[in-house]
This record gives sequence, structure tokens and C-alpha cells, in this order.
Amino acid sequence: MITGIVLFAHGSRDPQWRGPIEAVAARILQHKPGTLVQCAYLELCAPVLGDAATDLIDRGAQRVRIFPLFLGVGKHAREDLPKLVDQIREAHPGVEIELLPAVGELPQLTALIADIALT
Repeated sequence: MITGIVLFAHGSRDPQWRGPIEAVAARILQHKPGTLVQCAYLELCAPVLGDAATDLIDRGAQRVRIFPLFLGVGKHAREDLPKLVDQIREAHPGVEIELLPAVGELPQLTALIADIALT
């Protein structure tokens, strides 16, 4: 099964803001060339989540993993994102859409941040 990954972040009008998000995508491709990976944003820049998922599906993804790059789990992650994911599922009923936990909920990341702060 071909899997696509969407790195989903808030978005900003400042084009430099996208740098770290795009760096994660580049790192994925560095470690696993040919991976279907796309950045997407909630607002203020393109592409939006639905367009990014559709692009991956058009490129052959049969499964799409949406990885929210939110440190805090506020209204966007709790309320807005599940609605957007439901819209994608409705638009692509034959595709498995998986919503991963927000990055800030992962113990691996909180441990890494703590380790960096201590060094």
C-alpha cells in the first residue's frame, strides 16, 4: 500500500515561517527517497489540508497519514482538524486517512526538547 504523509501546520503570512516545516519534509525524503510527502497549512498560506491530501492521492497514495505539527493541542487540533479530516474521508472514501497525534503530545518530542534545554 502506497502511503502519503501530510505535515500539517498552522500557517503564517511570513514565508520564512514555513522553513522548519519544509525542513521536516526534506528530512523525510533524505531518509526515504520517493516518499510521498506534502506540507499543508490551516490558514494564511497554501496548500490547505484538503488540497495536499488530494495531491498525494492523485500521485498514487492509497493511505494518507496526517501529522499535525502543533506543540499545543488547542481548538485547531481538537475541533477544526477532525472536521477537515472528515471532509477528506468523505471526498476520498476508498483511501485510508489516518490522523496522527499532534507532535506536542508525543513523549519522544517532549523528551528531546528537555534534553536540548539541558545541554
